[in-house]
Amino acid sequence: MALTLTINGATRIVDAPADMPLLWVLRDVIKLKGTKYGCGIAACGACTVLVDGEPVRSCVTLAGDVTGAVTTIEGLAEDGVLSAVQQAWVELNVAQCGYCQSGQIMAATALLAGKPDPDDAEVTEAMDGNLCRCGTYPKIRAAIARASALLKDAA
Repeated sequence: MALTLTINGATRIVDAPADMPLLWVLRDVIKLKGTKYGCGIAACGACTVLVDGEPVRSCVTLAGDVTGAVTTIEGLAEDGVLSAVQQAWVELNVAQCGYCQSGQIMAATALLAGKPDPDDAEVTEAMDGNLCRCGTYPKIRAAIARASALLKDAA
């Protein structure tokens, strides 16, 4: 079955069944490998992508149900320039093993798009459910604060 999806600003016609999880369409059909498989039950956040700017777990989102624009980690940088969140992650050397980081970055991107200067409670709420086996949570929080400052400076 052919599905029409908007991914990272481009309209894509993909040959995939409507009941295939978006994660596998992204990774196996389109070959965008930045979105990771973690648990398969929407519990860890490794597969987080944005649909119309909102974070969704792509492992349990059926491709045929997606009607909005999908943004993956590959779609955040523009013309080779990292997004503020990506830049903050690099500056603060957040990633340890790095496996969860694309999902963390996507959740943080959605947070800052809606709340450019979030307080601690808002960060906790937005990032809840994005798990990191390496325990880089303090660095993740620091990177969110840094990205917020970068966005303020750019405005």
